[in-house]
Amino acid sequence: MKVLLTATVQSHICQFHKPLVEVLHKHGCKVHVAAKDNLAEKNGLKLDFVEQVFDVPFSRSPKSLDNVKAYKELKKILEQEDYDIIHCNTPMGGIVTRLAARKMRAKVIYTAHGFHFYQGAPKKNWLVFYPIERLFAKITDTLITITHEDYDLASKKFSCKVAHMHGVGVDEKRYTFVTEEEKKQLKMQYGYSPDQPILLCVGELNKNKNQTMAIFAMKEVIKEYKNAQLLLAGNGPEEEHLRQVIRQQGLENNVKLLGYVTNLQDYQHITDISLSCSKREGLPLNIVEAMLSGSPVVASINRGHRELIHTRENGFLVEVNDSHGMAKRILSLLNNPDLYDRIQENARVYAKAYGFKNVKKELEEIYFGSNTNKK
Repeated sequence: MKVLLTATVQSHICQFHKPLVEVLHKHGCKVHVAAKDNLAEKNGLKLDFVEQVFDVPFSRSPKSLDNVKAYKELKKILEQEDYDIIHCNTPMGGIVTRLAARKMRAKVIYTAHGFHFYQGAPKKNWLVFYPIERLFAKITDTLITITHEDYDLASKKFSCKVAHMHGVGVDEKRYTFVTEEEKKQLKMQYGYSPDQPILLCVGELNKNKNQTMAIFAMKEVIKEYKNAQLLLAGNGPEEEHLRQVIRQQGLENNVKLLGYVTNLQDYQHITDISLSCSKREGLPLNIVEAMLSGSPVVASINRGHRELIHTRENGFLVEVNDSHGMAKRILSLLNNPDLYDRIQENARVYAKAYGFKNVKKELEEIYFGSNTNKK
């Protein structure tokens, strides 16, 4: 069997679909990829685990003429190759691919990594994106959803098979729990004191990820823990603005920008509490990574965080931009060991369903099992 994976950019396949490729190879499938080559800007990501790669000029913008070029190039590839399954991802990658595959014999699978329409989304999102996804469901054999909200809506409203799976998988062998004593040893190796509170916020430095919320929360945290350290992992267009905010708040000694890191698991292992301040999320892997690593999470309320975090059970949710509420939850965890331990254990248990082991089982069921409409 031969499978084509498509997405807007090749880094998407590298970051999110290696478990799928491993499942397909296990069953003797050949795997090709068609996506725009953006790997030079992604610090060492390599698409070296598939049989063939096509550089196709998809664009994230629906207004870009590059998508017309992508459609034509993809059409030629589909006519030349004899694929059994075409599995598309990302909004524009999914639209262009399904249009190009309309008259092909291949089965078409689309993974929705988070619909733009959801509870609390702007009305225009429902007016624009909902009709498009409902229409394209008619030329989709199986739609994979990664949140329960998307699954429930698609199952009721869309005319195709709908499957639910727990995201795209997190490497539970990489993001492992370390004991408190091991954490103290690792902190010293990184130049921190063993009892120094370390907070970690992971994500591209952009307006949506909203790292200023965490920075402002630190103003209150350091009133009780003067040596507390917030680590911001990621790069992006807001880097200089964030540096300016850090200077203005006098937090140069308490907030550090790490840049883009490839050894994120090492930082998770020295982290006491993970933070996420996003205004919007699909299903954030950094939250699962934190949970598996034993780092309690305090996060802003959005649909992706709601999917993973249940307040007072396995983490805490606060309103977007409520830096005071975030600081309050951070301090409650630092000051209450029993609460910390309970949240930590509940989070680890909950996150196991999102690990590679379980997600691979779900992918095998979707591809090779009989009941694809199973939640």
